[in-house]
Amino acid sequence: MQASLEYRQSLRPHLRFVGGVILTLALALALFFLLLQPPMNEIGLMALFLAFTAMISMAAGYGAYRFGWIYRSPRISWVILGGYALANVLTFLNVWLTARLMFASQHDLRLATVLLLFAGGIAMSVGYFLSVALTDRIVALSRAAQEIARERLDVRVPIAGNDEMANLARAFNDMATQLEEAARKQEELDTLRRNLIAWAGHDLRTPLASIRAIVEALADGVVEQPEMVERYLHTAQREIRSLSVLIDDLFELAQWEAGGLGLELCPNSISDLISDTIESFSELSSRQGIRLQGSAAPGVDPVAVDAQQIQRVLSNLVGNALRHTPPGGTVEIRATAQQEGVRVEVRDTGEGINAHDLPHIFEHFYRGEKSRSRATGGSGLGLAIAKGIVESHGGRIGAESAVGEGTTFFFTLPRGDGVSEL
Repeated sequence: MQASLEYRQSLRPHLRFVGGVILTLALALALFFLLLQPPMNEIGLMALFLAFTAMISMAAGYGAYRFGWIYRSPRISWVILGGYALANVLTFLNVWLTARLMFASQHDLRLATVLLLFAGGIAMSVGYFLSVALTDRIVALSRAAQEIARERLDVRVPIAGNDEMANLARAFNDMATQLEEAARKQEELDTLRRNLIAWAGHDLRTPLASIRAIVEALADGVVEQPEMVERYLHTAQREIRSLSVLIDDLFELAQWEAGGLGLELCPNSISDLISDTIESFSELSSRQGIRLQGSAAPGVDPVAVDAQQIQRVLSNLVGNALRHTPPGGTVEIRATAQQEGVRVEVRDTGEGINAHDLPHIFEHFYRGEKSRSRATGGSGLGLAIAKGIVESHGGRIGAESAVGEGTTFFFTLPRGDGVSEL
């Protein structure tokens, strides 16, 4: 099938060439008959002569194409100029032979010869001028491609006209733009990967160093009092739990980014998920003196989500809010129905986030310059994991904050196919 299509496409130029010659022959004979009203014998002789010269022209044109001289030239302008030259030669032969047969005067034949040579020279000059205008655009495109190969991805070619070369220039510029964007993203990924390794190493090293010091102290008998031994053991348990959480977060984040975790989407109640989250954090919020509350507007449920993963998102956002809200503050979860789905907000009355930190809070291990340590708790991956889960559901996550006024994290979820509002 493919071979047959390619054969038909390769045959089209030949058929058009033959069709053009036959059409020209027919038009020439028609004009000869209408303008001169010759007798039938002259029409036959003219048809024979024109057919003979047409066959010669076809043979010359096909021979030039068949032997591939157009592919051997180092410049396209020479190919175009050669085409003009061949056309001029064929025109000269056709007209000159006709004039030689018809003109009685040698003076008229010589004059026709001079005029034909002059017209051919003018046609060659015009053809060269037009061919240079075309090849200049091709040369510009070639130089731009060489610059792209040298990794100068900001190079663009000027677009002039609406022909095939202009379309090619547009396609080239689109390709260069995509390559530049891909290179930028790759550079960001490389930077993020290096930061990820450095930050993960830092966050792993700190609890490991603490555990090592505790174990060595206990093993060397430095600590002998039972209450101190118990205190050291509790500290080691806490650091081990921190390590476990960090490793689990790293593993889960890697799976999300690799697409290794599938979602089990089915109709679920956002109201129930909010209630479960509040219940799970109620003891912690009471111990910290923070009021934790939540509500869901009518029409929110049901939503086609993976309940376990959305529960993880809510837990990450609420846990983050509790860590950064002082005693006496409030953390509130609110869900509202929207035309495109559901919007869930987690608001706190904490210290807020600086404007220069806000665009980066969903990056791996980002905790802001003031808290680039583990003192505030968390692995620095919770928000990145929440972002991955929400976007895997086809939703969007973001944050709004003002220093000293608190922060609002929000995410939207599509309602899902086949799930309608109650």
